[in-house]
Amino acid sequence: MRRPASDDHVDGVLAQWHNVRPEGDASPMAIFTRVYRLSKYLNRHIAAVFRKHGLHDGEFDLLATLYRSGQPQGLTPNALRHAAVLSSGAMTNRLDRLEKAGLIQRVPNPDDRRSLLIRLSDQGQTVLLGCLDEYLATLHRMQAPLDQQQKQALANGLRTLLLALEKGDD
Repeated sequence: MRRPASDDHVDGVLAQWHNVRPEGDASPMAIFTRVYRLSKYLNRHIAAVFRKHGLHDGEFDLLATLYRSGQPQGLTPNALRHAAVLSSGAMTNRLDRLEKAGLIQRVPNPDDRRSLLIRLSDQGQTVLLGCLDEYLATLHRMQAPLDQQQKQALANGLRTLLLALEKGDD
């Protein structure tokens, strides 16, 4: 059976589920299978941008978090870990890689002698800002098929889902 040109892969999957299990409600797949498939495409395109700049996506996220925090003295590892939603082990590994590459610095915390702050090095800021424009251009290209109203509706719907899921993780 040929699908109409406006149907996507997920429409075909839903039709198959309906054929083999018509009493079941597979409708949530219309959203979540599309989100999953989109994430694969997004990850592939975005990872390519980061690789050009010598970064992995998680590393970009940490550098961007430090930059946009507006805290030139840096953030505590715990604040950074919370912002990036990482385990402490994953955070330590990323920080070690970024420090070895010269993109961050671990500096004494002037407010607490027992802790350190993580801050961007000059080189880290240069790498981040060099990557940022290409990253944003890639995101703009990927959302180009949507008009402004579709973009806003999608952003609002995803926000609602994310807030509910994040609330459940508390």
